[in-house]
Amino acid sequence: MPGIWGAVLGVVAVQLYLLLDCVDGEIARWKKQYSLGGVYLDRVGAYLTDAAVLVGLGLRAADLWGTGRIDWLWAFLGTLAALGAILIKAETDLVGVARHQAGMPPVQEAAAEPRSSGMALARRAAAALKFHRLILGIEASLLILVLAVADTLHGDLFFTRLGTAVLAGIALLQTLLHLVSVLASSRLR
Repeated sequence: MPGIWGAVLGVVAVQLYLLLDCVDGEIARWKKQYSLGGVYLDRVGAYLTDAAVLVGLGLRAADLWGTGRIDWLWAFLGTLAALGAILIKAETDLVGVARHQAGMPPVQEAAAEPRSSGMALARRAAAALKFHRLILGIEASLLILVLAVADTLHGDLFFTRLGTAVLAGIALLQTLLHLVSVLASSRLR
């Protein structure tokens, strides 16, 4: 949906997802009803939401709903950002899978610390900048709204396209850095 209203709808949809995600968890705790299926579906919802927001950004940047020519490069970059967001979550989840398949206990929080001091410093710097949060559904939806407002004032899709390219770059960089972080830590030992 073009203009600001599509971005507003995206923010409202993500906030509604968060509300429902919180409510179903609280109801499960209140009723003391837990299931592996519920945990699994919660993760699927998180993966899907983050990916859908970024794919939506790419489609918006491609001008899918506009009157001009559709530029699929932007849809590709939005999808690339979504793939990065999903891969980062998968890299984290796969630590548990690998440990389970090796007969090891679940990973302890201390194991996430990098073994080298240089890697630990780089991880702290990345955590302080918080740029990685921009590819999460909540933050990305709010950023998309800001970009839509800027585009409306500017009169074209410049800021949405710039944001799409930046988020694709962040997703690719973070996917690689997160993989290195997992391998450089004690999580798989």
